[in-house]
Amino acid sequence: MAHSEHARQWVHVGSAFFALLLRVLTWWQAAALAATALAFNLFVLPRIGGTRLYRPVDEARGFPLGILLYPLSVLLLILLFPSRLDIVAAAWGILAFGDGFATLVGQRVDGRQVPWNREKTIAGSIAFVVCGAAGASALAWWTRAAVRPPPPLVFVLAAPLGAALVAALVETIPARLDDNISVPMTAAGVLWLASLIARDAMAASRADVVAQLPWAIGVNAVIAYLGYRARTVSRSGTIAGAAIGIVIYAAGGWRAWLLLFLTFLVAAAASRLGMKRKVLLGIAEERGGRRGAGNAFANCGVGAIAAVAAVTTPYRADAWLAFVAALTAGGSDTVASEFGKAWGKSTFLVTTFGRVKPGTPGAMSLEGTTAGVVAAFALALAASWLGHIHAAMIVAVVVGATVGALVESVLGATLEGPGILSNDMLNFINTAVAAAVAIAIA
Repeated sequence: MAHSEHARQWVHVGSAFFALLLRVLTWWQAAALAATALAFNLFVLPRIGGTRLYRPVDEARGFPLGILLYPLSVLLLILLFPSRLDIVAAAWGILAFGDGFATLVGQRVDGRQVPWNREKTIAGSIAFVVCGAAGASALAWWTRAAVRPPPPLVFVLAAPLGAALVAALVETIPARLDDNISVPMTAAGVLWLASLIARDAMAASRADVVAQLPWAIGVNAVIAYLGYRARTVSRSGTIAGAAIGIVIYAAGGWRAWLLLFLTFLVAAAASRLGMKRKVLLGIAEERGGRRGAGNAFANCGVGAIAAVAAVTTPYRADAWLAFVAALTAGGSDTVASEFGKAWGKSTFLVTTFGRVKPGTPGAMSLEGTTAGVVAAFALALAASWLGHIHAAMIVAVVVGATVGALVESVLGATLEGPGILSNDMLNFINTAVAAAVAIAIA
């Protein structure tokens, strides 16, 4: 039976109406139904004409990966947020309505393509945000009654829009990670962060943020310009770096910004080390080591999110610990990678411990790992001196950065080569894992 992408996407969209059941089901009942749907798609759907929903790549591999990942993602969301089925419903809505209508509109409307991904169109991305936010908000409102206490209406109306915007951006990243995983997990993460925001915390921080904002804009405008002139960042990196710097300065003042700047200096200096050898081996950073927008968000995005959480949620101490761990992980990982490329004598994969060439995805070296740990300790010490964390938390930050680097190496060795995860996605995961580990230790 011939494949029909049109029919596939309408099934993708229509499946979201099962999310209406989340209002009346317990979390374990919902999880059981999601598991049943997964089994149905695997064993029953192909026998009743479901092969029409197979893409050519599905036929080549012999099973429909996307159709299986859809219910699997829903099941994971339910297990992650058993007491917040409204978050599950909203993330499900963004997956179904956002991702589904993005494809449907993108196929019918000819228009400009997204600059960094020629397979995505601006019209499709707009449809993603509009339809995803509308569907998510409606489902969040419907399931609101099942949550105790019910989330405020401002969360129901505003959080899905923010989640849809971020998920739409992630959906355009040129990687082979299936949208049925990346979209709902990204959306759920944003929704969860939004659920932590407290009006009292925002009110307590408002005066400081407003007072620091002019300095944040002025300082970052100057530094971004100087960085561009010094050829340490590209044009996109200048804009993204300035935006991240403004957020961090406004939220944490000059001390938070200084830690960000130190991290950037460490990463930039490491990228220039051993440049002659890296060029000869063909493993030098692109654009001569100049950092782009992807590098900025990948290495500092989690830190910026944590800084916002520090002034908008009641978890101020945890947020600043996450901020320090994330920036430390990003900076120390760059040092480890660049030292390994420049001076690593024995480069190996952590998954097999087999020797590989420097620059191989997921590769590690003793020299690079040692340099990374030293850099992590130095950055954590600087963060303690600046007053972001207590000295007792330095070890937690270093351990978090080390674990994040190991996770990144494992994922890089297994998923970067096939193009499932990009280097920027791996760096973001690294910083997120580091922040989570540091908080768990603390």
